[in-house]
Amino acid sequence: MAAVYKSLSKGSNGHKAEAPANGVRKNKQRVLILSSRGVTYRHRHLLNDLAAMLPHGRKDAKFDSKSKLFQLNELAELYNCNNVLFFEARKGQDLYVWLSKVPNGPTVKMHLQNLHTMEELHFTGNCLKGSRPILSFDAAFDKEPYLQVIKELFLHTFGVPQGARKSKPFVDHVLGFTFADGKIWVRNYQINESEPSKSNPSQEGEVEAGSKSAKKHNKELDVSLVEIGPRFVLTPVIIQEGSFGGPIIYENKEFVSPNQVRADLRRKSATRHNVRSEQHVERIAKKGDLGLRTSGGKKMPVDALDTKELFA
Repeated sequence: MAAVYKSLSKGSNGHKAEAPANGVRKNKQRVLILSSRGVTYRHRHLLNDLAAMLPHGRKDAKFDSKSKLFQLNELAELYNCNNVLFFEARKGQDLYVWLSKVPNGPTVKMHLQNLHTMEELHFTGNCLKGSRPILSFDAAFDKEPYLQVIKELFLHTFGVPQGARKSKPFVDHVLGFTFADGKIWVRNYQINESEPSKSNPSQEGEVEAGSKSAKKHNKELDVSLVEIGPRFVLTPVIIQEGSFGGPIIYENKEFVSPNQVRADLRRKSATRHNVRSEQHVERIAKKGDLGLRTSGGKKMPVDALDTKELFA
């Protein structure tokens, strides 16, 4: 009855609740995580690894359509999510990652390469499931405008808000984003804390005099980073103004589609084959001109002194 009374009293007031007294605005982020049809087992394992790292995420079934991506906005609103992490697989080998801010955008499309899941790496690092990460960004993310947009989307997607439903109140791993060679390198590290080696003083007077400093020294811990995984590389392709639609506000002119790379390799191998076939045809024609072929080609004149003519 108390819960019913509270709900009725809130509704009778007719105005929204005011901001908290300390002035801190609560960060409410939810991420919808899903993939398209045609993903491989490695893509699926990466999706599971990312879903385990994002306690504020909501994993959904595979999305059937590849052309009507705007339907993801309705799906995100249905699950009360304001961020979308979508894996689009093409030809069973290429993987594109879409990051979108629902419902007004923007949207970033990136090509994922050099994929290594946690099962493949077998690193010694480990972290608590549901803990909050520290997001570390390279200084290059503050130089270019399109990198600033990507950084903001990373903050909203991979930054676990405080007090999320499945999150733990611990910070024990670091997500590193580094920009180099036009690509974004993503790594995940564990924050490893260990006590420093204790030094035993030789004299007792020094121990009594420096007892306070020894206590302070014991509180200090040696901090190191141990990689956990997964690891992958992202290449930005385009940035759209809206959520899965709208005008393109950035396009990477240096990006070459992997499908185009494979077509160039096939064309190059076909050129080598054509050169070999032309050489074979020329060799056969040359043998025919010299009369070295048993059938076809130019016939040599009959010699009267030939043994076949003399003893015919």
